[in-house]
Amino acid sequence: MTVSKKIGILYGRERSFPMAFIEAVNRRNVPGITAEPVRIDKVVQAADSGYAVIIDRISQDVPFYRAYLKNAAICGTAVINNPFWWSADEKFFNNCLAEKIGVPVPKTVILPSRELPPDTTDQSFSNLAFPLAWDAIFHYVGFPAYMKPFAGGGWKNVYKLHNADEFYQRHAETGQLVMLLQEEITFSEYYRCYCIGGKYVRVMPYEPRNPHHLRYQASFSPSAERLQQMEDIVLRINAWLGYDFNTVELAIRDDIPYAIDFCNPAPDAEKTSVGEENFDWVVETAADYAIERAAAHRDGVDNLTWGNYLRHSIAQQPLTP
Repeated sequence: MTVSKKIGILYGRERSFPMAFIEAVNRRNVPGITAEPVRIDKVVQAADSGYAVIIDRISQDVPFYRAYLKNAAICGTAVINNPFWWSADEKFFNNCLAEKIGVPVPKTVILPSRELPPDTTDQSFSNLAFPLAWDAIFHYVGFPAYMKPFAGGGWKNVYKLHNADEFYQRHAETGQLVMLLQEEITFSEYYRCYCIGGKYVRVMPYEPRNPHHLRYQASFSPSAERLQQMEDIVLRINAWLGYDFNTVELAIRDDIPYAIDFCNPAPDAEKTSVGEENFDWVVETAADYAIERAAAHRDGVDNLTWGNYLRHSIAQQPLTP
């Protein structure tokens, strides 16, 4: 008797990837495995979602969906990506971890929000020096530098700063956002690398200085050695973070790949953005991986992916590359 295993995809405004993903899974005609858009008409505590696997493309923007996915996961659904870890993760921690596992990253500091968070007063920050050691921070990072939120993406609230005066002016505009100040990496080549399942990698030339719709139209051509080096970095990062679906951006400076942004667990997969060849790779690879996870799914147990960082932390082992 064939056991039925449903794969669901949870998404927002995007259309090309979700529909193509569903079609790719169903086209394979794997006995007992089908894909469909996730349908939610109620969320009852500890109630099974009915899905063996859910691909999450939207819960970062919808707290209700994040709660739904955690409930599904605790009942045995393999959620891609792990909603418990994704809720806890952010870009500053990613950089800290990268340094510990031997991946070059830009010099980065985290800054308290310019305005007080809700329900706080200046007394809530009794342990925070005022003013901060701005001269030491600027000396460490250097200028030009980039300032961006420590969580989130989509190039929102990102500033290029050339001096301290410009920093103070722009930081005053950031309100209650917690920001990173990060060294500029002046690169000769730049790549955006998809990683699916912690094992499938696609390295895509990328030009972040182009308008958004032209960023994948870049002529960088890595050597076989460079390609292997970048694949190794991408696999190492995702093994430690435990993401099933992520992109890693790598900037090449002085022949060294620097990991610039590697916390993108719902990365852009629209055909009009990434181009047809990259789109086809993401769709087909995601479909194959989702089917793998559905076939390996076991009812009523933890089917999530947990990265090496958490495994080592639980075992109290040192962080080593």
